[in-house]
Amino acid sequence: MSNQPRRRGPMGGGHGRMGTGEKAKDFKGTMKKLFTYLSEYKIGIFFVMIFAIGSTVFNIVGPKILGKATTEIFKGLVGKVSGGSGIDFTKIGKILLTLLCLYVISACFSFIQGWIMTGISNDVTYNLRKDISKKINKLPLNYFESRTNGEILSRVTNDVDTLQMSLNQSLTQLITSVTTLIGVFIMMLSINVWMTLAALLILPVSMFIIQAVMKHSQKYFQAQQNYLGACQWPDRRKLWRP
Repeated sequence: MSNQPRRRGPMGGGHGRMGTGEKAKDFKGTMKKLFTYLSEYKIGIFFVMIFAIGSTVFNIVGPKILGKATTEIFKGLVGKVSGGSGIDFTKIGKILLTLLCLYVISACFSFIQGWIMTGISNDVTYNLRKDISKKINKLPLNYFESRTNGEILSRVTNDVDTLQMSLNQSLTQLITSVTTLIGVFIMMLSINVWMTLAALLILPVSMFIIQAVMKHSQKYFQAQQNYLGACQWPDRRKLWRP
């Protein structure tokens, strides 16, 4: 056996992986390869974007419509005190029915985009695992001698599972977050400009806190991945030892 130091954990190796304190060696190339896998599902991703935007827009418009019902109740109470006709429950019922329809449509859109994106992420990870398996079969023996079984298995299991979860969540979250940010900003401006400006002043503080949390949490995530790679499968040399 070789006495060369062994790089442990799922993030070691010579494929542009991230070791502790290291960055990806070819981040652009990695993202380009990922987009190549995703290019087969352009139509599905397009519909995911449409349904995600539609679901978010309906959720944003909902509170605005609910505010109309509150306004009608207030007007009815004031009118009743003043000797008027009181609360118009028919109009309020129509508003609430419209609101219910919006939320039902929003939930349907959210379910559809989640279903489509789950199928895409499953197909992409399947193709990725298949290509990894073909690549492993062509690697020389010294590659396996210089790495633990756990490290190699982690490339096919833990890291690909992480990619699958990222594909399943990150894309839709990015779309919904951007749409929500724009939509809520427009709604806030329509309600009160000064309150909108006060909320904007909090954003830099929030971004600073999020950046600090991400910076400190990265090393713990890295340690977790290294631990999984080292412990998921016993060392090959221990298995061969008589």
